[in-house]
Amino acid sequence: MIMYDQNTISNAIHTKWAGKTVHFVKETDSTNEWAKRLSRQGAPHGTLAAAEFQSAGKGRLGRRWTAPEGSSVMMSILLRPSFAPSYASMLTLVMGLSTAQALESLGPDVSVKWPNDVVLSRKKVCGILTEMGLENGKIREVVIGVGINVNIEEFPAELTDKATSLFLETGRKYDRNDLIGRVLENFERNYEKFVSTCDLSLMLEDYQRLLANRGQRVRVLDKKQPFEGKALGIDKNGELLVQTDAGELRAVRGGEVSVRGLYSYV
Repeated sequence: MIMYDQNTISNAIHTKWAGKTVHFVKETDSTNEWAKRLSRQGAPHGTLAAAEFQSAGKGRLGRRWTAPEGSSVMMSILLRPSFAPSYASMLTLVMGLSTAQALESLGPDVSVKWPNDVVLSRKKVCGILTEMGLENGKIREVVIGVGINVNIEEFPAELTDKATSLFLETGRKYDRNDLIGRVLENFERNYEKFVSTCDLSLMLEDYQRLLANRGQRVRVLDKKQPFEGKALGIDKNGELLVQTDAGELRAVRGGEVSVRGLYSYV
């Protein structure tokens, strides 16, 4: 098994600030919670928290399942942006794009299910969770957690039609250090584009190309008024543009979107 620790991860990261400080432990409750604690201790912008196991990690419907050692990337990056809190939710899309670009550079045919899942063969290979802390109305920190199924050889029965791994799709084992380096290099580049405009305008073409939902039938699970239509792409604010069956163009922000053909949704 390839070594995976603070030094090997650090040595694989070739960036200006993203992941220049790396913290690694064998097990933590969750890398997002750990990154928040590091924030309270004064950790700098770009700090990375990575772990082999997450004791508070949960699978679908709250089921607990533990990925074997050497099989996954579980990491969170701490950001200290100066832009307004209203822009922070778009960082989920920035990380989704960055992770997809990193996986694509390894060869697989990858796509992004809006807003925050990366998919291979219509199954989820990566999930992203973005959380923000505020102080006096300003952003104290943004923490983006990334979980990538890398060398997992099998999943629990209830997940086999919804989740996959790089190994299951390609038959190859991957160096997780190298993968982290690729994700952070892409993220640093995309984040700097984002900060310059506070929207996705400079990444729109790249994101649209990888968008799994584009041209697909979608069901928008709006709490007040669910509807169906065809996803046309996203706008510069990260909203999913859906043309309803009645011909109306609607911009969907947040909420849960089910997509026909992905995750066994038909």
